[in-house]
Amino acid sequence: MTIAPAALTHVDALARLGHALSDPTRTRILLSLREAPAFPSDLADALGVSRQVMSNQLACLRGCGLVEAIPEGRRTWYRLADAHLAPALDDLLKLVLFVEPDCCDGEGCTC
Repeated sequence: MTIAPAALTHVDALARLGHALSDPTRTRILLSLREAPAFPSDLADALGVSRQVMSNQLACLRGCGLVEAIPEGRRTWYRLADAHLAPALDDLLKLVLFVEPDCCDGEGCTC
């Protein structure tokens, strides 16, 4: 069976989102930006991580095409790169409520 080029694009996009969501800090960043754009220092303070960690995670999310940096004077703030992402995250939050809560404990699935 041959996969059509459009399907590869969809697979790649979902893989990038999955990679982003596989890290709790990146997930928390996306959930925070779903609420409102923010400066990295404010995100770092709100999430309790260092600014270096925040910088690295935002670079990853930028590379995945999920967030974008908006320069404002000498500072840069971040927002979700696509308006469809916030409702998609909302839908994913609804979905995970139906997953067995003890199945995956952060050290791999036990299902």
